[in-house]
Amino acid sequence: MNTQATEFDLIARYFNRPVPKDMLGGGDDCALFSVPAGKQVATSTDLLLEGRHFFSDVDARTLGHKALAVNLSDLAAMGASPIGCLLGLGLPSMDPGWIEKFAEGFYALAAEHHCHLIGGDTTRSLNGITLSVTVFGVVDPLHAMHRRAAQPGDEIWVSGYLGAADIACRMLAGEIPTQPELLKKIRHALELPVPRVALGQALARHAHAAIDVSDGLLQDLGHILKASGCGAQILESTLPIHRDLLGLPAHLLRRAALAGGDLYELCFTAPVSAHAVIDEIGRELSIPLTCIGTATLLNDLQVVDAAGCIVPDLPAGFDHFRM
Repeated sequence: MNTQATEFDLIARYFNRPVPKDMLGGGDDCALFSVPAGKQVATSTDLLLEGRHFFSDVDARTLGHKALAVNLSDLAAMGASPIGCLLGLGLPSMDPGWIEKFAEGFYALAAEHHCHLIGGDTTRSLNGITLSVTVFGVVDPLHAMHRRAAQPGDEIWVSGYLGAADIACRMLAGEIPTQPELLKKIRHALELPVPRVALGQALARHAHAAIDVSDGLLQDLGHILKASGCGAQILESTLPIHRDLLGLPAHLLRRAALAGGDLYELCFTAPVSAHAVIDEIGRELSIPLTCIGTATLLNDLQVVDAAGCIVPDLPAGFDHFRM
């Protein structure tokens, strides 16, 4: 008698939790869900590949959290409310202990944001772990934050602190010397990002454009500027560098702040008239929000240093196909 667990045993044991009565979740060929009147569906998908997006020694529960967090971050940038998600899971082998911890991390974050797992797929991979998550949310189309909506004169803001995830990633990858005590303090910034869902919802009636910073502040802000036909001037002295990084060489801090990815904070633009409201939103949510510059008419992105000089040779953000 063959007692080896099957793909369907895996799904039934670890990924088959109840969903609301108005949803049809796993077990059918498609999931079904309704959308409130006057709302639109917001959806996004991300792939995470072992050795490319996460290190092989990452804790399984932590990885379960991040797999969903990076997608919830996209909903946050639109000002959307999560409603459900799909999970694609490619595993080289079936390790019940690992899968149980992964599911725990995934479901813990899903419960926090009322984002129900309503379907997906599993398969055996030939080379490492592959994760694919698709999220669904709802948003008021009148207040969704589009990349194309920035306006000259808008203030440019960023949530949280910059640089820690980048420095942790580069230490783990052997690109810069490892400082064990520092890495211990900042590795969570890389592996346990906090999706700013509540912030995105709070900003939706006040901000013009938003994006989550996954590939570097300048690169992701550049997407907003290109779509909106604007330029920007960023004041380097205002960048909120993670406090644990202070004391590192200036060139490392500049690169980490301006080009470091895996951040999943929100970068957004808003009119000057909304400044006080945005400050209050940050206080109410206990999220640091920092105004770092201004959108301009000129089709150019400039960073100005503390001496008032334009920074030359700005670092590039992450690109999967950049050689």
